[in-house]
Amino acid sequence: MSDKKEQNDNLQPKPPVVVILGHVDHGKTSILDFIRKSKVTQGESGGITQHIGAYQIEHNDKKITFIDTPGHEAFSAMRSRGAKVADIAILVIAAEEGIKPQTKEAIDHIRKTGTSLIVALNKIDKKEARPQKIKEELAGKEIIVESMGGQIPCVEVSAKTGQGINDLLEMILLMAEMEELKASKEIPASGVIIESNHNKQRGATATLLIKEGTLTNKDIIGTDTAYGRIKTMEDFQSNPIKKANPSTPVIITGFDKVPQTGEKFSVFENIGEAQTRVEKHKSKTDPSSEKEILHFESDKKVMNIILKADVQGSLEAIKKSLKTIPDEEVVLRILKAEVGDITESDIKLAESSQARIIGFRIKPNSSMKQIAQHRKIRIDTFEVIYELIQTVREMLSKLLAPEVIRHNLGKLKVLALFKKEKDRQVVGGKVISGQIRKNSLINVIRNEKKVGQGKIIQLQRDKKETEEVSKEQECGILFQGNTNIEEKDILEFYQEERKKREI
Repeated sequence: MSDKKEQNDNLQPKPPVVVILGHVDHGKTSILDFIRKSKVTQGESGGITQHIGAYQIEHNDKKITFIDTPGHEAFSAMRSRGAKVADIAILVIAAEEGIKPQTKEAIDHIRKTGTSLIVALNKIDKKEARPQKIKEELAGKEIIVESMGGQIPCVEVSAKTGQGINDLLEMILLMAEMEELKASKEIPASGVIIESNHNKQRGATATLLIKEGTLTNKDIIGTDTAYGRIKTMEDFQSNPIKKANPSTPVIITGFDKVPQTGEKFSVFENIGEAQTRVEKHKSKTDPSSEKEILHFESDKKVMNIILKADVQGSLEAIKKSLKTIPDEEVVLRILKAEVGDITESDIKLAESSQARIIGFRIKPNSSMKQIAQHRKIRIDTFEVIYELIQTVREMLSKLLAPEVIRHNLGKLKVLALFKKEKDRQVVGGKVISGQIRKNSLINVIRNEKKVGQGKIIQLQRDKKETEEVSKEQECGILFQGNTNIEEKDILEFYQEERKKREI
């Protein structure tokens, strides 16, 4: 109890951690880019040159940390591991477009996490902007902004001109102050893995967001899947640092392998303790749950894919999103999911398993393109997760059997039998309902039971070829089918329309 009281006494204000969510193309990245260019001091490293998943700015002498995720999918992947990462979420909506599917998903996500919300209406500089209409749409989703009598701040911005960006930053700081965001610096550091990848020169590299405590460049750290002694520790601009406080993003090397995005990390007294945590987690995890090659019923169609991404966070987000695609009739099988460039071994695996290679924010080099072309392997690359998922859905939809829609035309009563040869038969009759058409399909009904089926090859009326015969008219037909037609049989005529289906 005294330890807890002491910890509470040591709580100090910390910078707010902010995530920006919203629909694709509504300007999330543009807003982040504008803030980054205008507020991040250009240091010796030349600013931010790599995607590390987080960065920090100063506004009115106060710091704000932004998590730069590839979208709310990645943020959800962090949350699925129990990580409450952000203090404040900014919901970006294009002022000329309004609420879209991913806007709704982002709203649902913000509600689930209980994160404080600020609405940013972007592209306010456009003539087509209609902020009032969007505020009304939001009210329909139970997001009531302040100007409509609610509690949620709404800031009108333009990532193109910079209009309202300072207002947005001031709103973030005001909300942080009102919520009294605090953390202790006087305890061993703990936090969340924001991003990770394998660097060819430096090995396993990760971006950490410190939630509590102070991390030093000599600490031993561990997650559920990786551990190690810190070799290098840098700020988000790749400048070497010796220690970092709560809400600070840092890039570190020294892990024995690449940790997973969204995992919690802790500081340990020695390597043995960190290793024990990893081993305990391994024993709890069912190995079969990690397998991406799924068991499936033999009557289902299967599409094999190989996933390659620039960073672990993107890979996790993509895998999580792909698993939500329905698989009642077609199965998506992920043969391999890795961080890094597309290699010749990926292409060989794709060839042997008839798989497609999908890359996210990576492009095959010229030699890999040539090898893929030679082996007739398709490589699709994407910059936006939403587009990748949509394309995979379209690929799977092509494997679905089309929906067959039957259109009933009419019925004919057989009155006379003429020539018969092999599977063809000439019969005469009278149309008793609807109409019959050339090239229609036929069910043969005898004593109210179906006894066979076939199709109409030729249709004649008054000994002349015709395309259609109506009710009460007599005609002759050339039937092709699997049964012998008899007098008084009823022939049902219909056509089938094949309609493409979508997942």
